[in-house]
Amino acid sequence: MAENSLFAILLRKPWWISVAIAAVVSLLARALLPADLAVAGMLGSFPFVVIAAMAAWRQRNAPNAAQREQLLQRLQAMNAREFAALVEAAWRSQGFEVRPLKGGGADLALDKGGQLTLMSLRRWKAASTGVEPLRELQAAREQQQADAAIYLAGGEVSDKARSYAREAGLRLIDAPELLQLLHASGVLRKA
Repeated sequence: MAENSLFAILLRKPWWISVAIAAVVSLLARALLPADLAVAGMLGSFPFVVIAAMAAWRQRNAPNAAQREQLLQRLQAMNAREFAALVEAAWRSQGFEVRPLKGGGADLALDKGGQLTLMSLRRWKAASTGVEPLRELQAAREQQQADAAIYLAGGEVSDKARSYAREAGLRLIDAPELLQLLHASGVLRKA
């Protein structure tokens, strides 16, 4: 599914938004279509119901806004070593073999099923990210012949950097996605 498709966007939004869209589509179909076509038109809202169910399942144990802010403050207060240990534990809980890397544009090597992914997390606290750290990560990816690369960004990512990441095939993980990973893995409860 494309990252910016309607359904991908709705999966990242609260589940009730998809339910509201389904309700509006159903009401419009009922009101605007002839009676013999109204039911068929109302069935057009079914994909939104499915997306709502998927989003609700994903969000079932997710922290609320106040908890997210509190968790972000805890993460910001951690030193680099504590933060790296937490991220490593989260990936291990997802079944990855994790090893730290020294120097270069990547900090961690994640291996799962023979797929090598490099991750850069040292600039997690940076208020904004430009293209340069992404270029460093891409260079490390090419040097290590890794299958994928992930850049962890706690702050804003410039449009130019997002464009570069898309072109280079780098995955950007922002603060909300990081919180979801850490929360789902259970490492935040232990920390």
